[in-house]
Amino acid sequence: MSTAAVAVRAPAHETGSYLEHGRGVRSWLFTLDHKRIGIMYLVAISACLLLGGVFALVLRMHLWSPQGALVSNDAYNKLFTLHGAVMIFLFIIPGIPAALGNFVLPLQLGAKDLAFPRVNLLSFWLFVAGAIFFLVVLVVGGVDTGWTLYPPYSLESARGLGILLALSAVVLTGFSSILTGVNFIATIHRMRPPGMGWFDMPLFLWALYATGVIQIISTPVLGITAAMGFLERIFHLGLFMPEYGGDPILFQHFFWFYSHPAVYIMILPAMGVVSEVVSVFSRKPIFGYRFIAVSSMAIAIIGFLVWGHHMFVSGQSRWASLAFSFLTMLVSIPSAIKTFNWIATMYKGAIVLKTPMVYVLTFFAIFGVGGLTGLFLGLLATDVPLHDTYFVVAHFHFVMVGAVMIAFLAGLHYWWPKMTGRMYHEGVGVASAWLVFLGFNLTFVPQFLAGVLGMPRRYATYAPQFTAHNRLSTVGAFVLALGLVVALAGLLHSLRRGRRAPPNPWGAASLEWTIASPPTHHNFDETPRARGPYDYSGLHEVSEDAGWVREEGR
Repeated sequence: MSTAAVAVRAPAHETGSYLEHGRGVRSWLFTLDHKRIGIMYLVAISACLLLGGVFALVLRMHLWSPQGALVSNDAYNKLFTLHGAVMIFLFIIPGIPAALGNFVLPLQLGAKDLAFPRVNLLSFWLFVAGAIFFLVVLVVGGVDTGWTLYPPYSLESARGLGILLALSAVVLTGFSSILTGVNFIATIHRMRPPGMGWFDMPLFLWALYATGVIQIISTPVLGITAAMGFLERIFHLGLFMPEYGGDPILFQHFFWFYSHPAVYIMILPAMGVVSEVVSVFSRKPIFGYRFIAVSSMAIAIIGFLVWGHHMFVSGQSRWASLAFSFLTMLVSIPSAIKTFNWIATMYKGAIVLKTPMVYVLTFFAIFGVGGLTGLFLGLLATDVPLHDTYFVVAHFHFVMVGAVMIAFLAGLHYWWPKMTGRMYHEGVGVASAWLVFLGFNLTFVPQFLAGVLGMPRRYATYAPQFTAHNRLSTVGAFVLALGLVVALAGLLHSLRRGRRAPPNPWGAASLEWTIASPPTHHNFDETPRARGPYDYSGLHEVSEDAGWVREEGR
């Protein structure tokens, strides 16, 4: 067999990349190109992360002193409500699927675009409209209900226009999420290339498929619930408000029927990113491919059955609580399967500590702690004393913010050369990963301890014995913010000063790495024939500038 290396064809040099296909703002705002829409999502959700992060820093500075050091109690309540809403609905939920998924999914399928490009653009603008509504909430005085918007408090007339705008924003972002899920599922069903069966797909696609199922089934419940809340607030229909004959617990059932599966909308794409990165940078095919793929679907299905564990203290039947507790333990099994297979993939692998892999290693530590502490909140005996304490805040942030955000950063650094055609500085990328890891743990580990000692969450003031815990958290929040700033600076710097990226800088085997960096407008000159996404045979590194190529005939 010939050992001569063949260079990957780079049609970008002939027709220009997607970044050069059309000029001016209009060519971006009304583009149907999935890659440009992915980039617009990336910019939008990054702005939302910045906004939510600023709210968090203000909250942490306020909690430096037991009596509050910066804002009034009323302003504190409004800030933590908007911090939660912005981070969950505008960053964590859409982050990986909408930004990275939009860019990568058609490329991994060897396709020119998603199945419904116009629906994809509509989804983006619905997201933007929802984000604008959340911003207008700030202008009209904010809301102080917490991101869960529980009635009866949230639907009292004193909440004013802000709650109506917040509910409208939830509906808009929900429809955006549904349309994205429909598009992803249709694309994966209909546009797989020759040679790519279901169990030949990259695991990132399995994760996006399972996420799409959850988006389509559960998100309409949230939209309908928000619409019902809107109508209850205006017409007093007697749905959720006791004074009109309604039941506020009904709102909680509807809300958590969506919001717990939403946890998996956030974490499943993150797991997909980890599956890609850990295999490429261990230089080994993924261990237990089918188990990881099926466990994604298992999480998506079982995740619909566990919402009641959020309501152990709501007065629901003890037998219902027992059933929800059992199902919550059950959903941890597929997550454990994934974790075992990732570790097994690394075993005896040739691990390369590039920035995406360093982020993934920190993901293992944070997701492990977040998952194990979740067991305490799924069990009746331990959930009740820990309910509404800072233990819940810390657990939620370890899983939803820490694990998802770190996987997002891993994926962003992994696909950045493909997106922009530029390589970032490795030293800066690795430094940002360790700063984020250090800052995150310094922020939230003290909150676990404060929660076990009984510190309630959402309070603007606290007992003096929790001063040290809160001050460590505040210092950690600024270290975490510094890590994110370093990551952003490193990526932006690469746009002007980074060296040109080769088609395949990491030695990956999935289809997106067989075309130029950045891709052309149409991605592929002709539909490629797929081969194993984790088949690294025949790949070798020619040079730093030329990247990895596959030997002819392999």
